[in-house]
Amino acid sequence: MFYRPEAGHGLPHNPFNAIVAPRPIGWISTRGSKGDNLAPYSFFNAVAYVPPQVMFASTGAKGDRAGTKDSVAQIIETGVFCVNIATGDLRDQINATSAPLPAGASEFEAAGIPSAPCTGIDCLRVEGAAAALECRMTQIVPLAGDANFAVFGVVTGVHLRDDCIVDGRFDPRAAGGWISRLGYKDYAAVTDLFEMERPA
Repeated sequence: MFYRPEAGHGLPHNPFNAIVAPRPIGWISTRGSKGDNLAPYSFFNAVAYVPPQVMFASTGAKGDRAGTKDSVAQIIETGVFCVNIATGDLRDQINATSAPLPAGASEFEAAGIPSAPCTGIDCLRVEGAAAALECRMTQIVPLAGDANFAVFGVVTGVHLRDDCIVDGRFDPRAAGGWISRLGYKDYAAVTDLFEMERPA
């Protein structure tokens, strides 16, 4: 099978999300003049070691935000955000925060998610997250298409849950493993690990 995206694929569901998978989920928390926000993004990843940097992409817009979604609008306003790492023990709460709430409504409150203040930025984080990355936005890049944006940030602070540090390594299997998006309505919890040495 071969298809050109602009011509359509002819399948019951778009296969693109399932092709590029698994994708880690960045559970992005922000604070703006309208309040606190928390939303999952599966177009998310780390992009550099020194200094540590991450990115996530937001696609689509809400009617009560000018051409984007709450997360991007609030990052434009404040220049900061927090990435809460999604794990299996919080999968129902992660899913609940994908609901299209009105701007200004707190997903922390709506989904009953305990929060804690970040240390170096004015933003909440998920209190029970296996890890949380405090970030300062470096750039927001418009992407092809309507209301598609990539947000890049430098990590300025890292919170780790004590039970997710095992033998000196970050290992969230105690928290149900890393949650990843596989496309369609499919997700996976990564708990099966193996090691490989790189060639010298």
